[in-house]
Amino acid sequence: MYLYQLVASFICLIGFAQAFYLPGVAPTNYKEGDSIELLVNHLTPSLHHISKNNAKVKSKTYVYSYDYYYPRFRFCQPEGGPQKQSESLGSIIFGDRIFNSPFQIDMLKKVECQAVCDSVYQKTDAVFVNRNIRAGYSHNWIIDGLPAAKHLFDKKTQSEFYGSGFPIGDVDERNEAHLNNHFQINIEYHKRSDENYRVVGVTVKPFSLDRSELDKDAGPEKLCSEELKPLHLSKESETRVKFTYSVDFIESDTVWATRWDKYLHVYDPKIQWFSLVNFSIIVIILGFIIAHILTRTLKNDIMKYNEVNLDDEISDESGWKLIHGDVFRPPKNKMLLSVVVGSGCQILLMTFATIVFALFGLLSPSNRGALSTFMFILFILFSIVSSFISGYIYRFFGGEEWKLNMILTPILVPGSLFGIFVLLNFFLIYVNSSGAIPVGTMVAIISIWFLFSIPLSIVGSVLSAKREMISVPVRTNQIPRQIPEQPWYLRTIPIMLMSGIFPFGSIAVEMYFIYSSLWFNRIFYMFGFLFFCFVLMLLTTALISVLMIYYTLCSENFKWQWKSLFIGGGCAIYVFIHSLFLTNGESLAGLTSFVLYVGYSSVVSLLVFLCCSSVGFISSLFFIRRIYSEIKID
Repeated sequence: MYLYQLVASFICLIGFAQAFYLPGVAPTNYKEGDSIELLVNHLTPSLHHISKNNAKVKSKTYVYSYDYYYPRFRFCQPEGGPQKQSESLGSIIFGDRIFNSPFQIDMLKKVECQAVCDSVYQKTDAVFVNRNIRAGYSHNWIIDGLPAAKHLFDKKTQSEFYGSGFPIGDVDERNEAHLNNHFQINIEYHKRSDENYRVVGVTVKPFSLDRSELDKDAGPEKLCSEELKPLHLSKESETRVKFTYSVDFIESDTVWATRWDKYLHVYDPKIQWFSLVNFSIIVIILGFIIAHILTRTLKNDIMKYNEVNLDDEISDESGWKLIHGDVFRPPKNKMLLSVVVGSGCQILLMTFATIVFALFGLLSPSNRGALSTFMFILFILFSIVSSFISGYIYRFFGGEEWKLNMILTPILVPGSLFGIFVLLNFFLIYVNSSGAIPVGTMVAIISIWFLFSIPLSIVGSVLSAKREMISVPVRTNQIPRQIPEQPWYLRTIPIMLMSGIFPFGSIAVEMYFIYSSLWFNRIFYMFGFLFFCFVLMLLTTALISVLMIYYTLCSENFKWQWKSLFIGGGCAIYVFIHSLFLTNGESLAGLTSFVLYVGYSSVVSLLVFLCCSSVGFISSLFFIRRIYSEIKID
């Protein structure tokens, strides 16, 4: 009970630290009448779309976004055409495409039913738009750096919060789609002085209004009356749609520094606490069990072995002691092994550093794309660590082609990932998605890679070549022993499945929220939970790897190197399977959605495999070196 209270108190302190973050942008002061720019971002899909009558919409799930001004949506454009806004590298990679808009908003100037434009939807456009309404696509507007949101209520926490974005339309009980063509924009402002105001919140309430039966000279009261029937785009004939908006200003006590608090909602906190505490206890128990088994067993084995006179014939030598002359034998494909471990350490350090920075609020959500940009920078900088570890392990196993290792380490894994992204990018281009990475951005990524990552990798390789090797406590025999037949549960696939379930359990809940954020535009800000879950995953991976490698050695199998890699990365199998069940039985729409979802889920699983496999290998290496240094070998 005391342990539970201690862990809970410490995590509460971390959660308290989350309330303070360094803003990504400086506050903007407005005077009465000053223009407030409304920017539009991409249109994004949602999961489990719910209609206004709280009925679940029957529709297939899409996983790619569209530009706001994609021609088939027929949304109103500003005078002179849309102008693209500058974005960070990370923002572009994750699909943000921000443009100006035709909406005119001035501080404290109320607007009632202001017409924007009239659009004509042809039959094919109507089918396209109705399909995307059923799929739950949402507008993503930005005002003063804040996302235009909708009011949501969390029944589990009995709290209200702002959900980023709002739907382009709704579906009634007959599964008929209605396009939203009137927007009630509510801007919350904080009064700093008599002349200075700051925007502290933005919500939009959309309406679907059919004005086809109104007179051309109808006034604002009739034009924007909520009593009008919903607008439906006909697939039998063209439909003329008038877009309008209203603006209202609401004074708020919320100060600018805390305006994001309404958007940063913690989903299902009880489930996350339950998962975190449970797996903390499991890790502690697992650690005690492993420590007890290994300490007691190894201590007895080492004492018995060291008490034997080395001049006498040892007849009862068995288990892990019997293979002391082969345990440090270089594995097959040691070049590939060292590159994989080095790249895994690179991803591990990048992930850990990013979570720590985000945990202390140094990556504010107000700075769009800051998190992904920071991850990309860290991945580049940690190239020096990747090459150092890769080169060192390669030399430890007797590798002599260190120059080839220096070339492969910064190219093999990053190049493979880049190739997968390029392949998936063609599918995004095929469906005209805003998530397709432009050619210019591709060239920029490659240029940054060759200008920074490869030179850093060369430095890391040179440093590892000059580093003195750690000693090997036992000599390696010239002729390898024959490995006896292994039990079925110690073979690669069974042992991966058994070992992977423990690390995956510690991050399973967080993976759901991470995938929801990646695919369906939810703001993820639960970095306190994520940090501890990540640490639990690493500890569990190290403990289970050591235990399984010990059993492997006891079965007289000295080929532990690759096995430790697969044992550590076993949780990636469950990460991939878990991602396939995220849609909760809803089918993905078309081949493109299927390929994109499975492709990107495979990439995430591969990154998890590389990260955890490096932990499994390194912890096993230190464990094996430690136990064999305790026995006397002639």
